[in-house]
Amino acid sequence: MSTRQPEHPINPLFAERWSPRAFSGEPITRQQLDSLLEAARWAPSAYNAQPWRFLYALRGSAEWDTFLDLLLPFNQRWAANASALLFVLSKRSFVAPGKEQQAPFPSHAFDTGAAWANLAHQAAHDGLVSHAMGGFDGARARVALEVPEDYEFQAAVAIGHLASPDTLPEDLRKREQPSLREPLRKLAAEGRFNSDIL
Repeated sequence: MSTRQPEHPINPLFAERWSPRAFSGEPITRQQLDSLLEAARWAPSAYNAQPWRFLYALRGSAEWDTFLDLLLPFNQRWAANASALLFVLSKRSFVAPGKEQQAPFPSHAFDTGAAWANLAHQAAHDGLVSHAMGGFDGARARVALEVPEDYEFQAAVAIGHLASPDTLPEDLRKREQPSLREPLRKLAAEGRFNSDIL
């Protein structure tokens, strides 16, 4: 495993959380999943509009095969051993305070990202692992899961218990380690945008 070293003091949870692909297949309970969704519920959002929505299937449920089949084949190979699969959606419109009509909600994806981050960190806190992915068939998922047009798919997420990398197909084993991050000096600049953060 690679060693992640923050440049500045932070809660260790932020650097320890990562996105593995090796899941053990051990089930999680509905109560465990509800704790993750509860953490997501408390994310901040513009106007407190809370645009995030989560559709989920627990391993062994009647919906599991449908959810797994909506992932691209590359992701099905490893996500099949997860304990839960989620689709993260965001609502593109909202009713602003004092208004009566729906209007476009510019920060729907940004706010939903905050909810996903809460979920991911709660999972890490609870001894679980999560892996968000963009590799799914959104058009098929919209039909299969009966998602209205006003909602946008943001990601699919696999959640479960960590397993040994040896459980993965050989081509994925070498990738099974926490990724590093760009140095902060390449991500943040005081004042104007400059060439350091290009």
